Amino acid sequence: MILETLNPMHYNITSLIPDTMPVATVPILILMCFLFLIWNHEETSSIPGPGYCMGIGPLISHGRFLWMGVGNACNYYNKTYGEFVRVWISGEETFIISK
Repeated sequence: MILETLNPMHYNITSLIPDTMPVATVPILILMCFLFLIWNHEETSSIPGPGYCMGIGPLISHGRFLWMGVGNACNYYNKTYGEFVRVWISGEETFIISK
């Protein structure tokens, strides 16, 4: 009798999950995907520079300025993107103009 109660095949796992769970999960997943797309959508800028990419771009460009210094980071971005570049420093959009 004890072995029957410990047998995992004795219990039906699907009976423990309500039938409404998958029905409620699908609209929530669709809503989350829709909000994720809206959050990631940005207007394409005509000014070259690193992408925004959910806030990772500003963190990377700001970290590059802290790590390399202003002069070396400006030279890096100018070699990579040209003489007019959009970057982020301290979370603010900054333009680097050089020739």
